[in-house]
Amino acid sequence: MGTVIWPDKRALWGGRDRRCAILLHQAAGRYRLVGPLILASRLGDGGLWYALMLIIPWLDPVNGLFCTLQMGVVGAVNVVLYLTVKRRVGRPRPFRACPGITACTPALDEFSFPSGHTLHATAFAVLLSYHYPVVAPAAWLFVALVAVSRIVLGLHYPSDVAAGALTGIATGGIAIVLGRLLAI
Repeated sequence: MGTVIWPDKRALWGGRDRRCAILLHQAAGRYRLVGPLILASRLGDGGLWYALMLIIPWLDPVNGLFCTLQMGVVGAVNVVLYLTVKRRVGRPRPFRACPGITACTPALDEFSFPSGHTLHATAFAVLLSYHYPVVAPAAWLFVALVAVSRIVLGLHYPSDVAAGALTGIATGGIAIVLGRLLAI
């Protein structure tokens, strides 16, 4: 199947989504806000997740390896999911399609729907919250920062971020259910 070109701004929720992206992107003019958002976005590129997957088994020799394996499998599944959807849908990024929005940091790929950064951050927050409830507040704060950063930095629409978050909740939740079934 070929790429489906994303409908124009009059279709579906496009007009509201674009207006919200433009509104949130105005925060990119605040230099004290942009720096931390770029940092959150870059941490969501993958390096933080790889580091956590290496560290967790050392910090928790009993259950850490299983958590790391779940994160690895979910991460791999999510890469396949979001790349397939991105290529199929072909939605242009806001900085390419919306006058007044510029990319504040480079995009890792061409298309915007769904947000892979938000997808991974959410799925890993689900897993980390399940295995280590004490880190849940920090994990979910990081998810919020990544999600907001992707919109403010001009890389995603709110619906891209919402789709990534919902998919991450689903894949993280499925991993937990399957993990519990394997433990029986």
